Amino acid sequence: MTTLRAALIGAPNSGKSSLFNTLTGSHQKVANYPGVTVERRSGIVTTEAGHNIKLIDLPGLYSLNDRSLDETVSREVITGAHDSEQQPEVLICVVNASNLRVHLRLVLELRNLGLPMIIALNMHDLATRDGIEIDVKRLSEELGLRVITTIAVRHSGINALKELLDRDRSSYEKPRKSLPDASTRALQKEAGRITKLVQIAEGGQHKVTRSLDKVALHPVAGPIIFFAMLFFMFQAVFSWAEGPMDMIEGGFAILGEAVATYIPDGIFRSFIQDGLIAGIGSVLVFLPQIIILFAFILVLEASGYMARAAFIMDKLMAKVGLNGRAFIPLLSSFACAIPGIMAARTIANHRDRITTIMIAPLMTCSARLPVYTLLISAFIPNQTVFGFFGLQGLVFFSLYMAGIVSAIIVAAVMKATITKGTLQPFLMELPKYQVPRLNHLLIGLWQRVRAFLRRAGTIILYAAIALWALTLYPNAPKDAPEADIYYSFAGMIGRTLQHIFAPLGFNWEISIALVPGMAAREVAVSALGTVYALQGDEDQVAQSLATVLQNAWPLSTALAFLAWFVYAPQCLATLATARRETNSWGWTAFMTGYLFGLAYLIAFIVNISAKALMA
Repeated sequence: MTTLRAALIGAPNSGKSSLFNTLTGSHQKVANYPGVTVERRSGIVTTEAGHNIKLIDLPGLYSLNDRSLDETVSREVITGAHDSEQQPEVLICVVNASNLRVHLRLVLELRNLGLPMIIALNMHDLATRDGIEIDVKRLSEELGLRVITTIAVRHSGINALKELLDRDRSSYEKPRKSLPDASTRALQKEAGRITKLVQIAEGGQHKVTRSLDKVALHPVAGPIIFFAMLFFMFQAVFSWAEGPMDMIEGGFAILGEAVATYIPDGIFRSFIQDGLIAGIGSVLVFLPQIIILFAFILVLEASGYMARAAFIMDKLMAKVGLNGRAFIPLLSSFACAIPGIMAARTIANHRDRITTIMIAPLMTCSARLPVYTLLISAFIPNQTVFGFFGLQGLVFFSLYMAGIVSAIIVAAVMKATITKGTLQPFLMELPKYQVPRLNHLLIGLWQRVRAFLRRAGTIILYAAIALWALTLYPNAPKDAPEADIYYSFAGMIGRTLQHIFAPLGFNWEISIALVPGMAAREVAVSALGTVYALQGDEDQVAQSLATVLQNAWPLSTALAFLAWFVYAPQCLATLATARRETNSWGWTAFMTGYLFGLAYLIAFIVNISAKALMA
């Protein structure tokens, strides 16, 4: 018997994959479409009457406007333009019943293609749970299509869907209605009209979401709320973490004193005290701030607000030639630039994707946090300004904003020159607001803390040991006026690099720290801890690193060092990821060059400006 070809299509979060798995069971194949990294899933459904149906699971999409590779593949398959896939004879469009208006827009667009189509109104149980009631018969009449309610994960409605498919292909009816104006605005307007007619009850959560979005997505109030949240978050990172940081710092001080008491003076004690405790301890002390920062981000994500942030930023991104979709990778880069760069894969337009990758390192990642905190704690007074704002938190917020503003400027320049192209529209489904589940937050927080601790136990540990080894040899000359480290291999490297960084106000100790800091940004703090521990007396070693730097550096040097870390690509893993994602040494060299160039220029300006103001 000839096999019927049917295509399963729907927007992300519609339950399409669950429905496909329920219909095909183990009778499915997974591969990639030839020449592209888009997953191709197909399976065989055998009906009660013995009809075979070849079911194709098309990539999830919001539109057929070819903005992404997934959308291009889906459109080509549906219209019969794809080289390796025959045109389906019937479409099964999966719609999320709990978010009808958003998903109807795609249904209306597909209906205009004129292919036979069945609507699977999925997740009906979740819609009922949320108090949403839909007149299915009226929906079918308005669309001019057959509508079946399904709950894929419970196999509800599956038999009814199979019965609709269990017939001769000539009996499938084409849509009885179409929309003359197929523009995005017209489709959205029609989807809204139908939703108002068929959605008898909206549900309490959706009413709350709609009410909150009137404020959160307001063109004026929305951005103000967003930046106020960011400002509060950075204030909290400093004020809330102060007590736990003091406890951790005190614990390492006690540990160092115990080592000095019970281990005889020599190379082994130096390794434990100056290599491990000074190196690792100087980074782990910032763990409370990292926990607070990630906790805020996780709460905003779980509550549904982060998707709104992308829409809020869409207008700003549009001014520089990008859209809100580019904001998602940039948002990920606040945790780490590596997943942020990888997340740019979701951006269809090649030029937009390259631009997003190039500016992702300018987002202040968590690895910069120890550097910022160390210098701010040492050189910025812990006082209140403007009545109730903490000055340290204000400076911290300013460093983050410097990265964001610089990224926008760089993106504008790139989109006006080397990555110039047309602006792509932005479509994204907004989840409903919800109270984050504590167990999910704790799991997510532990995963991020564990990643930080793993870095401390591997990259930072190895860098601290390597740097400590470089500080031992060669031995200092007899009666040398400087500390022993000054004459070591590490000291030689630092004194050589100092000629390059002297215009920025960097001394040879800072120049040493920048080298292992290329492995990971926070290693620079570990390196500074080791360098100053090895050249200080017992009283100085007992002091915190912040106190040591406060006595060793002028304010102009500290500010220039902060400016350097806003821009410098002090992370080899990030550069390697950029090389892999762009598949180009040229773009990687461009990223490295412009970031180092910006870092040097801005740090130089900050140094001479601070000196002039203090003169």
